[in-house]
Amino acid sequence: MRNPAKHSSVDCSKANGIEWVVLHDQSGEAETKHRLRGVEVVVHLAGRVQLASNTAADSFHEFQKVNVVWTERLARAAAAEGVRRFVYLSSIKVNGEQSSVPFAEQDPPNPQDPYGISKWEAEQALVMVSSQTGLETVVIRSPLVYGSNVGGNFLQLLNYLRKGIPLPLARVENRRSLISRENLADALYGCILHRQAAGKTYLVSDGEDLSTPELIRRLGKVLGLKVRLWPFPLPMLRGLGKIVGKHAMIDRLVGSLQANSSKIRRELDWHPPFSVDQGLAETAIWFCARASGRPLTL
Repeated sequence: MRNPAKHSSVDCSKANGIEWVVLHDQSGEAETKHRLRGVEVVVHLAGRVQLASNTAADSFHEFQKVNVVWTERLARAAAAEGVRRFVYLSSIKVNGEQSSVPFAEQDPPNPQDPYGISKWEAEQALVMVSSQTGLETVVIRSPLVYGSNVGGNFLQLLNYLRKGIPLPLARVENRRSLISRENLADALYGCILHRQAAGKTYLVSDGEDLSTPELIRRLGKVLGLKVRLWPFPLPMLRGLGKIVGKHAMIDRLVGSLQANSSKIRRELDWHPPFSVDQGLAETAIWFCARASGRPLTL
């Protein structure tokens, strides 16, 4: 990003003085250097999240290749071309998969799967690059991101609601942090501009943690759909998940995973500009347009 303008809008693409440069893991050294020339800040959002093949060897190799090796290579190229700051989007999965109390930045990392491990190793690689080159690095660990073009389990949940499928989640009493795409973009933009962000790691969230049933009810409300939740014993639900090979998905639906975002609020005076309900409404607009094949507003 060249010459960042004053922080005044979540829509960074429309801010004056910004030119966006796109790179990916297949970009050669010459192209990478050319693209980075004259750039002041790199915001690294790309990463491998899932694989078609899920064998252990393939998983670790592919996640390492994209999320660790490419991140370090990009950071070193950025430093060599005089880039001032490197903002890296990591994941709350670096802290762990579940939490009895909200995770904080000072908690010991405890990644549980190849993706989370690769994100933690990428963070460590950036610390090393920064110490060797002087490149300013900022890390944001994000929980689940929702909004337009959301995928994965969140999209699957939206499809279940649209089809009116009853969900056995009425007894779930968990708490999960989320962040809308708009709020995440705003947090990233703050990390671009604030001097105090250099060398820091921040956890971010919308600031309102929801249980899975509450999330489903709010989604039903913005979609204008009747929500069907019914009680089912959680131990049996977890057991069924293991039997059908969906234990990880069930764990995410019934377990708690919270992020304490007080550090970025305190140090950077960052406050999410959009509420959870606003973020869910924007997601609903996109989802309804996607389902109908035509633009739609709510």
